[in-house]
Amino acid sequence: MNPFQTQLDELAAKISANEQLLSDPDLKELAEVEISDLKIQYDTLSKAAEAISTDKNQAAPTDVKKANCILEVRGGAGGDEAKIWAHELLRMYLRFAENNKLKITYLDDDVIKIKGTIDFLGQEYAPYHLLRFESGVHRVQRVPTTEAAGRIHTSTASVAVFPEVQASAVNINPADLEWQFCRAGGAGGQNVNKVNSAARLTHIPTGVVVNARQERSQAQNRQIALEILAARLWEIEEEKRQKELGNLRLAIGRAQRAEKIRTYNFPQNRITDHRLEESWYNLPVVLEGDLLAIITACQSLDQV
Repeated sequence: MNPFQTQLDELAAKISANEQLLSDPDLKELAEVEISDLKIQYDTLSKAAEAISTDKNQAAPTDVKKANCILEVRGGAGGDEAKIWAHELLRMYLRFAENNKLKITYLDDDVIKIKGTIDFLGQEYAPYHLLRFESGVHRVQRVPTTEAAGRIHTSTASVAVFPEVQASAVNINPADLEWQFCRAGGAGGQNVNKVNSAARLTHIPTGVVVNARQERSQAQNRQIALEILAARLWEIEEEKRQKELGNLRLAIGRAQRAEKIRTYNFPQNRITDHRLEESWYNLPVVLEGDLLAIITACQSLDQV
């Protein structure tokens, strides 16, 4: 599978068309500039395709519990407060990774990859094994800083945790992919602000949309987008498998208030996991990344 083949064919056709203009004295100079730019794009995508081809023989982990993980947090119900809460949850997982000396890579503003191993209960575990039960809707109850009347508000943010899998380990038809490119904006200098380096990838059959804009080059962001897509498609297939086994566990809900796995109640300094029907009264400590007690308890949810 070469996910860039369609784009490579289009670039080759454009190069060929411009080469035919070289015999026209009025268009020769313009055609030479265009050919040079197109060849740079072609070479960049060819290298990206080679990198993916190199990984083709690397199958997905036989046990995804031993895999690194891709973690995404996004705001749900609750407007601006939900966005703030999503940011705080992402910070909590970043602190957890830092506290346990795990490597963090930003794939997008609200998507990170966590790599490494954790010495846990006398054994070494990969991030996906420990964090997979964080997937779901996390509800917060507190008085927002913008609330003048002191009323308690309820907001939600959804967390999705996927195992890191090779793009080649998932059957992705290049014809099912729709690519869009734009300027990334923000920090990063003139390159991200002047070059269409940010990638937006849509998987047409499922409607899954992936954004990648952290890297300076379009080729790198393309590969990141494919990596995230592969993880999401793996999760979709896993949900189908679990449903067939009569054990469906959705990785993420619609981010509505009722679809919750955990509630963080600030007035009562309480965290409640509704799957376990268990509570902890150390909310500030947990938000600083001290999640091991909750993670330990959640391992009882393992039904594999």
